[in-house]
Amino acid sequence: MFANGQTVIQYVEQLAPKRIAVEGDKIGLHVGTLQKPIRKVMVALDVLEEVVDEAIAEEVDLIVAHHAVIFRPLKHLRTDLPAGRVYEKLLKHNIAVYTAHTNLDAAEGGLNDWLAEAIGLVDVEVLDPASEDPYQKLVVFVPLTHQEAVLQAIARAGAGWIGNYSHCSFQTVGTGTFMPRSGTNPYIGTEGKLERVEEVRLETIIPASRQSAVVRAMKEAHPYEEVAYDIYPLELAGKRLGIGRIGRLSEPMTLRQLSELVKRSFSLEGLRVVGKLDDPVAKVAVVGGDGNSFVSKAAFRGADVLITGDIYYHTAHDALADGLRLIDPGHNIEKIMKQKLAEYLVERLAAGGYQTSVIASQIHTDPFQFL
Repeated sequence: MFANGQTVIQYVEQLAPKRIAVEGDKIGLHVGTLQKPIRKVMVALDVLEEVVDEAIAEEVDLIVAHHAVIFRPLKHLRTDLPAGRVYEKLLKHNIAVYTAHTNLDAAEGGLNDWLAEAIGLVDVEVLDPASEDPYQKLVVFVPLTHQEAVLQAIARAGAGWIGNYSHCSFQTVGTGTFMPRSGTNPYIGTEGKLERVEEVRLETIIPASRQSAVVRAMKEAHPYEEVAYDIYPLELAGKRLGIGRIGRLSEPMTLRQLSELVKRSFSLEGLRVVGKLDDPVAKVAVVGGDGNSFVSKAAFRGADVLITGDIYYHTAHDALADGLRLIDPGHNIEKIMKQKLAEYLVERLAAGGYQTSVIASQIHTDPFQFL
């Protein structure tokens, strides 16, 4: 069975909810329809014509991209021009394009966390918190025969996480009562007869952003026709979400050594560095893409160095004046999302029992090269 397009995107949005995107960001479905079975998904950084040709050759039904294929308003749709050819090919071959941009940047376990992990940062925090994901309490009543199945299902969907501990729950055994009425098809019991069943009251914590995914997983794993459950708001600070990450190196090193590490980590031929190469660095901030607007934030948070792309000349001078060093590996290090998001979707689709395959685009889309 192949997953429907909406199902694939639900998995994407469970990782990167739309609500955490920067206001005005061009995210969501850009081309085509999701109302179709998806045999193959391709994850791409940019939707260039070469990438679309690759998708056609691979018989892809859906491209999940980081950068928008429609970023500026279209003045025309001319198929004799490069942009028009891209849209023509996508439509002719029934390839849908969905974009996850700043929501993937800000997501816990998303792009900026992948960058921080690749560099080897520890004790990582959000560089610029913009929102909070409040916690809720889920209580569901489950027959003893299915308590493990329901726990595992909701944990996979994102419930029961406290810090680095997963599957956190509290379970108490009691007696549930119900009477199946006319027209019901009960898993346990007989129509018109009051039933008493030994059940478990399963309590756990869920981030609000995961509520729909957790409830859906709970209902799929639960044997009852009508599931009894409650969701309560909690006065408990949720996880902070936002763009960029800041952490520290496991061992201090020089700016030169860190620059070489960045080159190796992202397979780069070169990069730009601002600061004295022999300066020691320990606290590091990282922002995928264009991070010019985060220079003052990184300096304020006490970073020794900010790793980000597209640094402007005068911004570099401002950073030096603030005592902040810069490593500019280019915008294209965001290519890490291709393999990481593909791996995530492979795992989620397999857990859902779908045969939909996922590949990462192999086209190198960085327009810059070093001589």
